[in-house]
Amino acid sequence: MLRENKIYLASKSPRRRELLHQAGIEFDLLLLRDAAPRGPDVTEIVLPGEAPDAYVSRVTREKADKAWEAMHLRRLPARPVLAADTTVVIGQQILGKPANLQEAVQMLQMLSGHTHQVLTSIAVHSAQGSTAITQSSEVSFAALDPEQILAYCNSNEPYDKAGGYGIQGAAARFISHIKGSYSGIMGLPLYETCQLLRQAGIFIP
Repeated sequence: MLRENKIYLASKSPRRRELLHQAGIEFDLLLLRDAAPRGPDVTEIVLPGEAPDAYVSRVTREKADKAWEAMHLRRLPARPVLAADTTVVIGQQILGKPANLQEAVQMLQMLSGHTHQVLTSIAVHSAQGSTAITQSSEVSFAALDPEQILAYCNSNEPYDKAGGYGIQGAAARFISHIKGSYSGIMGLPLYETCQLLRQAGIFIP
């Protein structure tokens, strides 16, 4: 009898779902709480003095571990759990998801004409234990004029994405150069993801 070759994805990101489908990886969603009444399962608050790479790695490991616990508490079939988190960094400043128009405009102003880092950490928790890796890419933005920034920020695109933009959307027209992993910038570096899932016993051709 063949073993089930499926994982749980602990992420609400439609981009991560799209990338897993692209790689031919079967998954079910295993979502964590992110709101009241009991509050989020994992808070994404940066600790004092925490470096960006340490922050994104810690949050991702916490998500994978919490999802693994939830799998057992809900008495779900045991499968490897995949979690991920992406952060945009300029200098040493972490840019999260903008909460409003003003924050989105400020972020795009910071990115305009500069190169920033996109850090995506992935973690897999399975019966073999927990493994994680952080992939780093560089993205260069052309210089943007205020009208371009405002027009973009008046769309729906910036508000569920770290740094206020998505490389797969309309912001692609602002990007002059990338160095690293396109899928990592989207939110799930597929090469590294497949490596960790193979280690967890998932067959990926």
